[in-house]
Amino acid sequence: MKVLIVNAGSSSLKYQLVDMDNEQMIVKGQVERIAIEGSHLNQKTPDMSKVIDLYEPIPDHVVATKLMLRALLDPEKGVLKSVDEIGAVGHRVLHGGEEFTASCIITDEVKAAIRKFIPLGPLHNPANLMGIEACEEVMPHTPQVAVFDTAFHQTMPPKAFMYGVPYRYYKEMGVRRYGFHGTSHRYVSKRVCEFLGVSPIGKKIIICHLGNGSSMSAVVDGKCVDTSMGLTPLEGLIMGTRSGDLDPAVIQYICNKENKSVDEVLNMLNKKSGLLGMSGGLSSDCRDITKAAEEGHHLAKVTLDAYTYRIAKYVGAYAAAMNGVDAIAFTAGVGENDIEIREELCEKYWGYLGVKVDKEANHTRGENKVISTADSKVKVMVIPTNEELAIAR
Repeated sequence: MKVLIVNAGSSSLKYQLVDMDNEQMIVKGQVERIAIEGSHLNQKTPDMSKVIDLYEPIPDHVVATKLMLRALLDPEKGVLKSVDEIGAVGHRVLHGGEEFTASCIITDEVKAAIRKFIPLGPLHNPANLMGIEACEEVMPHTPQVAVFDTAFHQTMPPKAFMYGVPYRYYKEMGVRRYGFHGTSHRYVSKRVCEFLGVSPIGKKIIICHLGNGSSMSAVVDGKCVDTSMGLTPLEGLIMGTRSGDLDPAVIQYICNKENKSVDEVLNMLNKKSGLLGMSGGLSSDCRDITKAAEEGHHLAKVTLDAYTYRIAKYVGAYAAAMNGVDAIAFTAGVGENDIEIREELCEKYWGYLGVKVDKEANHTRGENKVISTADSKVKVMVIPTNEELAIAR
């Protein structure tokens, strides 16, 4: 059975076609920089015998989804002759509130629920729906399955997921920490132990999922005990366009000063803040910010410093919460590929944990690798995420 996995992010769309009889990937692709200048699609088979690179404007996720299907069905370099070869489509869905704690077949009712939770996932839930509806249009008889991003974090104890607000808001409205990027955190935390050849029991691991959207998790005995994102993906780290943690009074202050509605300010915090906003509109892409900082752009340097500083603080908080840490894993676009950020975090901030980075080993991108020295008290690793396989399973 061939399963197509669709994973729509805030500025990207990753996909894989997987043969579930042996869990072997047939082809994978990624549409990058959606709605950002320089957008493109890259699709390749594992042996690189069929590679497709398409450079063209990709203004939204609908166009990205259609481009994905065009590549899969390409007469020369595609891997399908017909969409009928796809037995099922698995969709990553960001937020289902407390209504969905497991995967399910997508129905009109499920889509209505996903739509209802757009206020809690304003960047991803719309993209998820676009992907779902585009696939339904082309493959009306193929089962579509939703895999929710919050499931892995459901093991958090109340002390981690409860907010300091009146209890009735949790009881009546579900106001609590949910956490996101769950399929990635699940996959990477398990892969860390597999790669090291150890049991997850007794292990304390911090996962740094760093991309355009970024989150962190603390994992003990293979189970999530805390994570950085909250009721929505807006809380936590500084991200591509999201502000991350801030004083809630900032919202009221800006509303009053600029005569804006709460919705307008939240839209700004979700779509115009983070790296993009802090850099004065330079870019939401960490690669662009890093390049500008190296060229002497002052705001880019300040933005990059704040970005890494927030990550460093979360590691300190989780090490304290778990009373120690055995391993720290970098994953996702920035985590897997940004050599300089990893080195800075290890050398500048985590020495107190006994972290020692092996600079030669750290000179790596996109491969499973231990990048700490043999005598480092904490194993630091690069673990490429595979949310698609986690969703397929």
